[in-house]
Amino acid sequence: MALCNRRNFLKTAVIAAGTAAVGGLNLTAAPTRRAASDLVTLGNSGVKVSRLAFGTGTFSGRVQRELGQEQFTRLVRYAYDSGIRFFETADAYRGMPEMLGIALQGIPRDSYRLMTKFRLNTPEDPKETIDRFRRELKSEYVDILLLHCVRSATWSADHERLRDAFSEVKQKKVIVAHGASCHGLLPLRAFPGNKWLDVALMRVNHNGVKMDSLQTRDTDDLGDVDEVFTHVAEVHNQGTGVLGMKLIGEGRFTNPDDREAAMQKVIRSGAVDAMTIGFKSPAEIDEAIARMNRALNA
Repeated sequence: MALCNRRNFLKTAVIAAGTAAVGGLNLTAAPTRRAASDLVTLGNSGVKVSRLAFGTGTFSGRVQRELGQEQFTRLVRYAYDSGIRFFETADAYRGMPEMLGIALQGIPRDSYRLMTKFRLNTPEDPKETIDRFRRELKSEYVDILLLHCVRSATWSADHERLRDAFSEVKQKKVIVAHGASCHGLLPLRAFPGNKWLDVALMRVNHNGVKMDSLQTRDTDDLGDVDEVFTHVAEVHNQGTGVLGMKLIGEGRFTNPDDREAAMQKVIRSGAVDAMTIGFKSPAEIDEAIARMNRALNA
Protein backbone atom coordinates (compact mmCIF):
# COMPACT_ATOMS: atom_id res chain seq x y z
CA MET A 1 0.00 0.00 0.00
CA ALA A 2 1.38 3.40 -0.94
CA LEU A 3 2.35 5.67 1.98
CA CYS A 4 -0.24 8.32 1.16
CA ASN A 5 -3.01 5.73 0.86
CA ARG A 6 -2.01 4.18 4.19
CA ARG A 7 -2.21 7.58 5.89
CA ASN A 8 -5.63 8.25 4.42
CA PHE A 9 -6.82 4.82 5.55
CA LEU A 10 -5.64 5.36 9.13
CA LYS A 11 -7.12 8.87 9.27
CA THR A 12 -10.51 7.60 8.04
CA ALA A 13 -10.48 4.75 10.53
CA VAL A 14 -9.74 7.07 13.46
CA ILE A 15 -12.53 9.46 12.49
CA ALA A 16 -14.99 6.61 12.04
CA ALA A 17 -14.08 5.12 15.42
CA GLY A 18 -14.47 8.49 17.13
CA THR A 19 -17.83 9.08 15.50
CA ALA A 20 -19.07 5.68 16.59
CA ALA A 21 -17.92 6.27 20.16
CA VAL A 22 -19.64 9.64 20.37
CA GLY A 23 -22.80 8.23 18.84
CA GLY A 24 -22.87 5.49 21.44
CA LEU A 25 -22.77 8.03 24.27
CA ASN A 26 -25.97 9.77 23.10
CA LEU A 27 -24.50 13.17 23.95
CA THR A 28 -26.82 16.22 24.22
CA ALA A 29 -25.96 19.89 23.98
CA ALA A 30 -24.97 21.62 27.21
CA PRO A 31 -27.89 23.52 28.76
CA THR A 32 -27.98 27.23 28.03
CA ARG A 33 -26.97 29.32 31.00
CA ARG A 34 -29.50 31.94 32.07
CA ALA A 35 -28.50 35.46 33.04
CA ALA A 36 -29.77 38.61 34.69
CA SER A 37 -29.37 40.39 31.36
CA ASP A 38 -31.64 37.96 29.48
CA LEU A 39 -34.70 39.57 27.92
CA VAL A 40 -37.87 37.87 29.17
CA THR A 41 -41.51 38.52 28.26
CA LEU A 42 -43.79 39.60 31.09
CA GLY A 43 -46.70 37.19 30.87
CA ASN A 44 -49.05 37.97 28.00
CA SER A 45 -48.17 41.69 28.01
CA GLY A 46 -45.78 41.49 25.07
CA VAL A 47 -43.27 43.62 27.00
CA LYS A 48 -39.74 42.20 27.05
CA VAL A 49 -37.48 43.31 29.88
CA SER A 50 -34.15 42.27 31.35
CA ARG A 51 -34.63 39.93 34.30
CA LEU A 52 -33.05 42.55 36.56
CA ALA A 53 -34.38 46.10 36.73
CA PHE A 54 -32.72 49.23 38.06
CA GLY A 55 -35.01 50.68 40.76
CA THR A 56 -35.01 54.35 41.72
CA GLY A 57 -37.24 54.19 44.79
CA THR A 58 -35.00 53.27 47.72
CA PHE A 59 -36.69 55.03 50.64
CA SER A 60 -38.96 56.81 48.13
CA GLY A 61 -35.95 57.69 45.98
CA ARG A 62 -33.96 59.46 48.69
CA VAL A 63 -30.93 57.19 48.29
CA GLN A 64 -30.76 57.70 44.52
CA ARG A 65 -31.64 61.41 44.75
CA GLU A 66 -28.77 62.07 47.13
CA LEU A 67 -26.29 60.78 44.56
CA GLY A 68 -26.86 63.94 42.52
CA GLN A 69 -27.52 63.94 38.78
CA GLU A 70 -23.95 63.39 37.60
CA GLN A 71 -23.25 60.40 39.81
CA PHE A 72 -26.73 58.98 39.23
CA THR A 73 -26.27 59.24 35.46
CA ARG A 74 -22.96 57.39 35.69
CA LEU A 75 -24.67 54.66 37.71
CA VAL A 76 -27.53 54.29 35.23
CA ARG A 77 -25.05 54.08 32.36
CA TYR A 78 -23.02 51.49 34.28
CA ALA A 79 -26.17 49.40 34.74
CA TYR A 80 -27.01 49.72 31.05
CA ASP A 81 -23.50 48.69 30.02
CA SER A 82 -23.79 45.73 32.41
CA GLY A 83 -26.86 44.45 30.56
CA ILE A 84 -29.68 45.96 32.65
CA ARG A 85 -32.21 47.31 30.16
CA PHE A 86 -35.20 47.84 32.47
CA PHE A 87 -35.55 51.00 34.57
CA GLU A 88 -38.37 51.83 36.94
CA THR A 89 -39.50 54.87 38.88
CA ALA A 90 -42.69 56.49 40.21
CA ASP A 91 -44.38 59.85 40.50
CA ALA A 92 -44.10 59.46 44.27
CA TYR A 93 -40.30 59.31 44.07
CA ARG A 94 -39.76 63.05 44.13
CA GLY A 95 -37.48 64.19 41.33
CA MET A 96 -36.49 60.70 40.24
CA PRO A 97 -38.47 60.49 36.96
CA GLU A 98 -36.75 63.67 35.78
CA MET A 99 -33.33 62.42 36.91
CA LEU A 100 -33.90 59.09 35.16
CA GLY A 101 -34.99 60.83 31.96
CA ILE A 102 -31.79 62.87 31.94
CA ALA A 103 -29.64 59.83 32.73
CA LEU A 104 -31.06 57.84 29.80
CA GLN A 105 -30.94 60.71 27.33
CA GLY A 106 -29.08 59.77 24.15
CA ILE A 107 -29.47 56.01 24.62
CA PRO A 108 -31.63 54.45 21.85
CA ARG A 109 -35.15 54.31 23.27
CA ASP A 110 -35.93 50.93 21.75
CA SER A 111 -33.00 49.38 23.64
CA TYR A 112 -34.51 49.71 27.13
CA ARG A 113 -37.86 49.56 28.93
CA LEU A 114 -39.43 52.09 31.30
CA MET A 115 -41.91 51.51 34.10
CA THR A 116 -43.47 54.20 36.26
CA LYS A 117 -46.28 54.33 38.81
CA PHE A 118 -49.33 56.56 39.21
CA ARG A 119 -50.30 58.07 42.57
CA LEU A 120 -53.83 56.96 43.43
CA ASN A 121 -54.82 60.35 44.88
CA THR A 122 -53.59 62.46 41.94
CA PRO A 123 -56.18 65.24 41.50
CA GLU A 124 -55.42 66.17 37.88
CA ASP A 125 -56.83 64.49 34.80
CA PRO A 126 -55.16 61.06 34.40
CA LYS A 127 -54.26 61.63 30.76
CA GLU A 128 -52.66 64.98 31.59
CA THR A 129 -50.68 63.27 34.34
CA ILE A 130 -49.48 60.58 31.94
CA ASP A 131 -48.43 63.26 29.46
CA ARG A 132 -46.41 64.84 32.27
CA PHE A 133 -44.77 61.49 32.97
CA ARG A 134 -43.68 61.29 29.33
CA ARG A 135 -42.20 64.77 29.45
CA GLU A 136 -40.31 64.02 32.65
CA LEU A 137 -38.98 60.73 31.30
CA LYS A 138 -38.20 62.30 27.92
CA SER A 139 -40.05 59.50 26.17
CA GLU A 140 -42.98 59.38 23.76
CA TYR A 141 -44.35 56.32 25.51
CA VAL A 142 -44.12 54.34 28.75
CA ASP A 143 -43.72 50.58 28.57
CA ILE A 144 -45.46 49.81 31.87
CA LEU A 145 -47.73 52.05 33.95
CA LEU A 146 -48.89 50.84 37.36
CA LEU A 147 -51.44 51.94 39.91
CA HIS A 148 -49.08 52.68 42.78
CA CYS A 149 -49.49 50.92 46.09
CA VAL A 150 -53.00 49.45 46.10
CA ARG A 151 -54.03 48.50 49.64
CA SER A 152 -57.71 47.49 49.73
CA ALA A 153 -59.57 44.33 48.78
CA THR A 154 -61.75 46.49 46.52
CA TRP A 155 -58.86 48.28 44.79
CA SER A 156 -60.03 47.33 41.30
CA ALA A 157 -63.51 48.85 41.73
CA ASP A 158 -62.21 51.76 43.79
CA HIS A 159 -59.91 52.85 40.96
CA GLU A 160 -62.09 52.01 37.98
CA ARG A 161 -61.74 55.56 36.65
CA LEU A 162 -57.96 55.26 36.57
CA ARG A 163 -58.09 51.76 35.09
CA ASP A 164 -60.34 53.02 32.29
CA ALA A 165 -57.94 55.90 31.61
CA PHE A 166 -54.99 53.49 31.48
CA SER A 167 -56.88 51.23 29.09
CA GLU A 168 -57.67 54.17 26.84
CA VAL A 169 -54.09 55.41 26.57
CA LYS A 170 -52.94 51.82 26.03
CA GLN A 171 -55.20 51.67 22.97
CA LYS A 172 -53.47 54.82 21.73
CA LYS A 173 -50.06 53.19 22.37
CA VAL A 174 -49.08 55.86 24.88
CA ILE A 175 -48.42 52.95 27.24
CA VAL A 176 -47.77 49.36 26.29
CA ALA A 177 -49.00 47.58 29.43
CA HIS A 178 -50.75 48.44 32.69
CA GLY A 179 -51.09 46.93 36.12
CA ALA A 180 -50.67 47.58 39.84
CA SER A 181 -48.16 47.38 42.67
CA CYS A 182 -49.45 45.54 45.71
CA HIS A 183 -49.09 46.46 49.40
CA GLY A 184 -50.97 44.05 51.61
CA LEU A 185 -52.67 40.65 51.66
CA LEU A 186 -56.14 42.17 51.21
CA PRO A 187 -55.41 43.58 47.75
CA LEU A 188 -53.16 40.65 46.87
CA ARG A 189 -56.02 38.20 47.42
CA ALA A 190 -57.93 40.09 44.72
CA PHE A 191 -55.14 39.88 42.13
CA PRO A 192 -55.83 36.29 40.98
CA GLY A 193 -58.64 36.37 38.43
CA ASN A 194 -58.18 40.05 37.59
CA LYS A 195 -57.60 40.02 33.83
CA TRP A 196 -56.99 43.80 33.63
CA LEU A 197 -53.58 43.21 35.18
CA ASP A 198 -51.00 42.96 32.41
CA VAL A 199 -48.26 43.31 35.02
CA ALA A 200 -48.21 42.94 38.82
CA LEU A 201 -45.44 44.25 41.08
CA MET A 202 -45.32 42.26 44.32
CA ARG A 203 -43.15 42.14 47.44
CA VAL A 204 -41.17 38.91 47.66
CA ASN A 205 -38.27 37.57 49.69
CA HIS A 206 -37.44 34.59 51.88
CA ASN A 207 -38.52 35.72 55.35
CA GLY A 208 -41.35 38.24 55.03
CA VAL A 209 -39.48 41.47 55.78
CA LYS A 210 -41.46 44.35 54.22
CA MET A 211 -43.79 41.80 52.62
CA ASP A 212 -47.59 41.63 52.62
CA SER A 213 -49.58 41.12 55.80
CA LEU A 214 -53.15 41.94 56.83
CA GLN A 215 -52.09 45.43 57.86
CA THR A 216 -53.55 48.19 55.67
CA ARG A 217 -50.43 50.32 56.04
CA ASP A 218 -46.74 49.52 55.93
CA THR A 219 -45.44 48.31 59.29
CA ASP A 220 -42.56 46.21 60.58
CA ASP A 221 -44.84 43.16 60.87
CA LEU A 222 -43.51 40.20 58.90
CA GLY A 223 -45.52 39.26 55.85
CA ASP A 224 -47.02 35.84 55.22
CA VAL A 225 -44.43 34.30 52.90
CA ASP A 226 -46.40 31.15 52.09
CA GLU A 227 -49.62 32.97 51.24
CA VAL A 228 -47.83 35.61 49.20
CA PHE A 229 -46.03 33.06 47.05
CA THR A 230 -49.24 31.07 46.61
CA HIS A 231 -50.95 34.14 45.13
CA VAL A 232 -47.86 35.08 43.12
CA ALA A 233 -48.03 31.65 41.44
CA GLU A 234 -51.75 32.08 40.75
CA VAL A 235 -51.20 35.49 39.19
CA HIS A 236 -48.32 34.19 37.09
CA ASN A 237 -50.35 31.22 35.90
CA GLN A 238 -53.14 33.46 34.61
CA GLY A 239 -50.73 35.13 32.19
CA THR A 240 -49.98 38.28 34.17
CA GLY A 241 -46.35 39.37 34.12
CA VAL A 242 -44.93 39.19 37.65
CA LEU A 243 -42.28 41.60 38.92
CA GLY A 244 -40.68 41.15 42.32
CA MET A 245 -39.58 43.89 44.71
CA LYS A 246 -38.23 44.12 48.28
CA LEU A 247 -35.56 41.49 47.62
CA ILE A 248 -33.23 43.41 49.90
CA GLY A 249 -35.94 43.91 52.52
CA GLU A 250 -35.90 47.66 51.82
CA GLY A 251 -32.18 47.70 52.64
CA ARG A 252 -32.52 45.64 55.82
CA PHE A 253 -30.70 42.58 54.50
CA THR A 254 -27.24 43.79 55.47
CA ASN A 255 -26.09 40.19 55.84
CA PRO A 256 -25.11 38.80 52.41
CA ASP A 257 -26.60 35.44 53.39
CA ASP A 258 -30.04 37.06 53.57
CA ARG A 259 -29.62 38.63 50.14
CA GLU A 260 -28.57 35.25 48.77
CA ALA A 261 -31.50 33.46 50.42
CA ALA A 262 -33.99 36.02 49.11
CA MET A 263 -32.73 35.70 45.54
CA GLN A 264 -32.70 31.90 45.72
CA LYS A 265 -36.24 31.82 47.10
CA VAL A 266 -37.63 34.08 44.38
CA ILE A 267 -35.85 32.32 41.52
CA ARG A 268 -36.84 28.86 42.78
CA SER A 269 -40.51 29.89 42.91
CA GLY A 270 -40.54 29.94 39.11
CA ALA A 271 -43.35 32.51 39.24
CA VAL A 272 -41.42 35.80 39.16
CA ASP A 273 -40.45 36.90 35.66
CA ALA A 274 -38.18 39.79 36.63
CA MET A 275 -37.28 41.79 39.71
CA THR A 276 -36.28 45.31 40.63
CA ILE A 277 -33.60 46.39 43.09
CA GLY A 278 -32.62 49.92 44.04
CA PHE A 279 -28.92 50.61 43.58
CA LYS A 280 -26.55 53.27 44.81
CA SER A 281 -23.19 51.97 43.59
CA PRO A 282 -21.60 49.90 40.81
CA ALA A 283 -20.57 47.31 43.40
CA GLU A 284 -24.23 46.73 44.32
CA ILE A 285 -25.09 46.24 40.65
CA ASP A 286 -22.24 43.76 40.21
CA GLU A 287 -23.31 41.84 43.29
CA ALA A 288 -26.97 41.64 42.25
CA ILE A 289 -26.07 40.43 38.75
CA ALA A 290 -23.68 37.80 40.08
CA ARG A 291 -26.20 36.69 42.71
CA MET A 292 -29.02 36.39 40.17
CA ASN A 293 -26.83 34.54 37.67
CA ARG A 294 -25.82 32.10 40.38
CA ALA A 295 -29.44 31.49 41.43
CA LEU A 296 -30.65 31.11 37.85
CA ASN A 297 -28.12 28.34 37.18
CA ALA A 298 -28.10 26.58 40.55
